[in-house]
Amino acid sequence: MNDNAKKIYKALAAMSGGVDSTVAAMLLLRDGKDCAGATMKLFPGDDNAEADAHAAALRLNMPFHVFDFSESFADKVIDHFIHAYSDAQTPNPCVVCNKHIKFGRFLDQALELGYDHIATGHYARVDRDASGRYLLKKGLDETKDQSYVLYTLTQTQLSRTLFPLGGLSKVEVKELAHGAGFENLQRRESQDICFVQGGDYSKFIAEYTGAEPIKGRFIDVEGNDLGENRGVVCYTIGQRRGLGLAMPHPSYVLELRPEDNTVVVGRRELLYSKALYARSVNLIPFDMLNSPIRACVKIRYNQTGQPAMVYQEGADLLRIDFDEPQRAITKGQAAVIYDGDVVLGGGTIESAEI
Repeated sequence: MNDNAKKIYKALAAMSGGVDSTVAAMLLLRDGKDCAGATMKLFPGDDNAEADAHAAALRLNMPFHVFDFSESFADKVIDHFIHAYSDAQTPNPCVVCNKHIKFGRFLDQALELGYDHIATGHYARVDRDASGRYLLKKGLDETKDQSYVLYTLTQTQLSRTLFPLGGLSKVEVKELAHGAGFENLQRRESQDICFVQGGDYSKFIAEYTGAEPIKGRFIDVEGNDLGENRGVVCYTIGQRRGLGLAMPHPSYVLELRPEDNTVVVGRRELLYSKALYARSVNLIPFDMLNSPIRACVKIRYNQTGQPAMVYQEGADLLRIDFDEPQRAITKGQAAVIYDGDVVLGGGTIESAEI
């Protein structure tokens, strides 16, 4: 057996106190890894996660670290979230957090402490192609696949990342937890936006910034004034509920204009667009597209990938032309490109075209 085969890599497992991250750490230990656990303090009010993660690490007989990344989280994730909403975008803070915090600060801290890899409980997989380039793949359990929020990962980040749950189903993970006596952890599942309690984004922004949203006007596509809105940060493209409008037909948010706090509403059929542009591009199996490619593209987390042609029109600009018009293409969301189960990359949606 050569030296590389004998080497036991040191891994630092990100632990939230939930079933997925706990089982991920447990599998690393079973695989012979020299493993420790760590939790990240990201925002006030989630002390139970730290306590639960520490308790799980103790039961697994692992060293445990606590990293306070709250300042970086506020700067990179919360401030970005607020700025995006104020600019009439609908951001995906999980994507931003993964890029800058979980696979940024956390990885840097792990390497500083002498660990070779980090591990998380994400349902995704890392592979390598024939040239040795790292690939990001969907988790085998399509119902839990989290590759969409991981498309920003770089070659360096992928080379240092382990996803122990990538080849398992959620049912199998729960069975492993049950068999190891971790049944109580099944109660903790990650939230969509962890730092927004109750899901009221506009209320969070107002409380965080100390500034109430600036009210504006609703108009229709002809420019007719329909009444007062609560401020563009309170709405998102495609929204129907909560508009407070008495209309002769169902109306949806079609456009947000932050410059004068105007919300344009209209019929559902006007929500559909056939193309989009995306920036902040990250491609994984290659650095750039040398020619247009056929692929499937997701414009929201739970969407099935939609057939499209993808064109690179600049160093940081993608154009995506869908075979069929897509509903509510939303500025600020991620457009993620797939070839089968391989994530080719993606970018942040900048605009949509009819």
